[in-house]
Amino acid sequence: MDTLPPPMPADAGLVRYLVFSGSLRAGSLNTRLAHLAAETIEERGGEVDFASMGDFDSPSFDQDVQTESGLPPGALAFSRRLEAADAFVIASPEYNASMPGALKNAIDWVSRLRPQPFNERHCLLMSASPAMVGGNRGLWALRVPLEHLGSRVYPDMFSLAQAHTALDGSGRIISDALRDRFEAAIVNFMNLAEASKHYPCVKSAWIEFLGEQSNASFDDAAIPASAHPAGR
Repeated sequence: MDTLPPPMPADAGLVRYLVFSGSLRAGSLNTRLAHLAAETIEERGGEVDFASMGDFDSPSFDQDVQTESGLPPGALAFSRRLEAADAFVIASPEYNASMPGALKNAIDWVSRLRPQPFNERHCLLMSASPAMVGGNRGLWALRVPLEHLGSRVYPDMFSLAQAHTALDGSGRIISDALRDRFEAAIVNFMNLAEASKHYPCVKSAWIEFLGEQSNASFDDAAIPASAHPAGR
């Protein structure tokens, strides 16, 4: 396993959020939604590290590559910026009723690090799509690896349906009702992330609420390739 590089320094009093889109496409609706989330967080006093999926893009996971040369630059960048954040927000498109392959691949690479930076970090998932479902099915798929790796995925996910007409030219949500729902999701998530950082009892309560806890001795990501029946 690789070891995690030292985190970037951050103001201990501020809650820092890593915000990025799961799409590589420049004109992505999810990138526009991620920008809106970042602006909303900053307006409410959060510190934002805004990233692009291109910053984290990596070749297909291959343990032979990891053994020979360690993690690729994109995965290392993802791990450093996760470690420097208190919480993270992903706006992810839905590809064939699941998550984008590039995003899943980046998660798989970073999961090999120790300490594992997804663990105990709060996460908010959102999506935007021209379809009526709003990309929501992809978010359910994305929850699985993140929760397996110990992320505290916020129960309420935000999906913007018919996003190509729901956003105005400045990237704002046109509908008052949808805008209120979006902002409520951001504010409630921020309240949880701030409480978790400054009041440790909240973290204990959250873990108790989730019930079953991750056990590194049984998690697939923690098992060396030599002990894994199919390798990696």
